Amino acid sequence: MGKTRKKIADSIIETYRKYRLAYIFITPAVCCLILLHLLPLLQGIWMSLLQMDQFTISEYLGAPFVGLKNYYDILFNPASPVRLGFLSAVRNTILYAAIVTFGTLGIGMVVAQMLNRQFKGRNILRGLFLFPWIVPTFVVGMLWGFMWQKETGIINIILYDILQIHTWLGWLGVTAEKPFWLMGDPKTLAAIIIPTIWRGWPHPMLMLLAGLQGIPHDYYEAADIDGANGWSKFWYITFPLLKPVWAILLLFGLIFNVYAFNIVYMMFGNGAGFPGEWGDLLMTNIFRNSFQRWDFGSGAALSFILMVVMMIVLNFWYKFYKGVEEG
Repeated sequence: MGKTRKKIADSIIETYRKYRLAYIFITPAVCCLILLHLLPLLQGIWMSLLQMDQFTISEYLGAPFVGLKNYYDILFNPASPVRLGFLSAVRNTILYAAIVTFGTLGIGMVVAQMLNRQFKGRNILRGLFLFPWIVPTFVVGMLWGFMWQKETGIINIILYDILQIHTWLGWLGVTAEKPFWLMGDPKTLAAIIIPTIWRGWPHPMLMLLAGLQGIPHDYYEAADIDGANGWSKFWYITFPLLKPVWAILLLFGLIFNVYAFNIVYMMFGNGAGFPGEWGDLLMTNIFRNSFQRWDFGSGAALSFILMVVMMIVLNFWYKFYKGVEEG
């Protein structure tokens, strides 16, 4: 036993001497990681086990310990106010993240293909297409909140006063009365998805355009000789060679959109309004429970559950990405 310990100690010392310089450079980053990520994470997990509300917030981490009660209330207790709206927020977040992620990727791919061609004014268009991306998300939420207003919003003015869609879409049940877009019904989900796609598509467009410009033209010239059409060239050349870019964009999109907050927060009365059944996302749900109901224990439990789910999703993504690299 003693010889084994000495052997392990010698191995550690030898490894340290061999990679001493690397460890010296890594140490500051590890310290920052512990201070800025690990300690707050442990604190959040501990808070999720406490009854930390408006009456016990002054005790902070010394608030009454309730064990897994916050998790039970969220997941299984139908009488809990925390659970109210939780399942709707989960459904909306899944739909929102999937539609926005694939919507931005699709639009980004189409525009990147267009900008990858040679034509006059291409550089100007590149700059103009970046405009939505440089607008802060808080501003996007506020502006689109005004645009979705029933009587004064530009959306209803264009659809009903100018295009009069009720006259040619009446067979779909579209009436002449202008709709409320932000009342919490299914239209509300569309009202928060559209601005997010509008704001987010330039980023995948830039990444995909960079990927397209790295594909040798020889492949397309060989495909032209073989008589391949545009779709065949995209499906058998462009798409496979862009798989690593797609994988990274998919990861960024899912993380960013699952944790989306600013646009919804600003769209509903600068955070003071309630987004309703179809407008609530997990982050706005967590914010409301934590900072409007003053139930920080439940908010921390919700955050930890979301983090665990995202770790599972990332694990699936990593397997997918590993397959892409090996393929």
